[in-house]
Amino acid sequence: MLSLEELRDLVERGEIDTVIAAFTDMQGRLLGKRLHGEFFVEEAESGHEVEGCNYLLALDMDMDPVPGYEIASWEQGYGDFGFRPDLSTLRRIPWLEATALVLCDVEWHDGSPVQPSPRQVLKAQLERASAAGYTPMTGSELEFYVVRETYREAWDTRYGALTPSVPYILDYHVLASTYDEGLLRQIRNGMQGAGMRVESSKGEAWPGQHEVNFHFADALTMADDHVVYKNGAKEIAFANGCALTFMAKPFETWIGNSCHIHASLFRDGQALFGEDTPLFERFLAGQIACFKELAIFLAPTINSYKRYAPGTWAPTTLAWGNDNRTCGFRVVGHGPESLRVESRVPGADCNPYLAFAATIAAGLHGLEHAEDPGPRLDGNAYRATDAPRVPSNIVDAIAALEQSKLAVDAFGAAVHDHLVNTAQQEWAAFGGVVTDWERRRSFEQL
Repeated sequence: MLSLEELRDLVERGEIDTVIAAFTDMQGRLLGKRLHGEFFVEEAESGHEVEGCNYLLALDMDMDPVPGYEIASWEQGYGDFGFRPDLSTLRRIPWLEATALVLCDVEWHDGSPVQPSPRQVLKAQLERASAAGYTPMTGSELEFYVVRETYREAWDTRYGALTPSVPYILDYHVLASTYDEGLLRQIRNGMQGAGMRVESSKGEAWPGQHEVNFHFADALTMADDHVVYKNGAKEIAFANGCALTFMAKPFETWIGNSCHIHASLFRDGQALFGEDTPLFERFLAGQIACFKELAIFLAPTINSYKRYAPGTWAPTTLAWGNDNRTCGFRVVGHGPESLRVESRVPGADCNPYLAFAATIAAGLHGLEHAEDPGPRLDGNAYRATDAPRVPSNIVDAIAALEQSKLAVDAFGAAVHDHLVNTAQQEWAAFGGVVTDWERRRSFEQL
């Protein structure tokens, strides 16, 4: 990571000439501006924000402005809001020449937060957790597909005939993953150079599918790293003449891309779950109780729900089990220091700020209401008929969120209504009819 002083020195020496100031839209894509290095340093030292159109939080997947939002509309003229650089996120981007990047908080010109901005949504939940004496720690495991076509070639074929980089399943397969090691090594080393703690990469459960894992961190740092990684992995793939996607379910016959979220609570640098069984159980129980209502935070697109299919490593129930990959919640960890909940519900298309916020809000709900997780499920959760179910489509998920008092209480009406409208616009984009052409909209974007 870089301090502003270090950035100034690098700019003066000509080693950095471009600074990307970015935030995520509702879909989790990095949006922002490239600023000349000298100008960024001058503006940052003066305490100035970067400006951009407020429609950036009111777009659909095609980046078209859509109606129904309180914060931005044609009627309001689509004015500006500010991107306030969080200088603690300032870093070099090794895979882009002479480039640094800083993540921003979105705010109105009076300095107040734009509440539905995903990073602000997460920060509000972190404030709630802090007030209760907890520091949420998270880790996200993102799966993705590598295909031999470039993004332009995939577009030109309407994403209908894509060639996985490896022609057979490569889960933990060292030889098969070697076929993509030129790309994976660049991703691992690039992310390490961008200030992340990279642990490993491995092949996954379908041809061309991979995963890169990072060391857990506090939830805001993890979400920041997550979005830089997703964007950067695609940029590195582009530079190598191929494409990769974090889309939840690129094809019906392919295993879905997951984003397994590991979550625990710390206090003063110490993990709490191993020493406080009721705390752990209630945090887990809150997720079980709330994830149906908060599914849109975890599965934001029509395509997201195609991932939930029996026997595909994606859950169909909100059951929990010990080291059980058929359950929605897998309890893992070796010893009290590492005990945690792995949620297998989110897909790799989720916005991490929103997914982490939902995880924390649900956990806090469990603590506040002394929720009980119920009995552990042993065996195949796909065959469990009495376990609560993951919503099977976006229509049911929208209805659950729309009616959710929990979501209004936890996030506030402004955030709740914004998320409901985003999901409704995702559904309306197809007029209620979904075809394979949805791949055009989300393969590269997610």
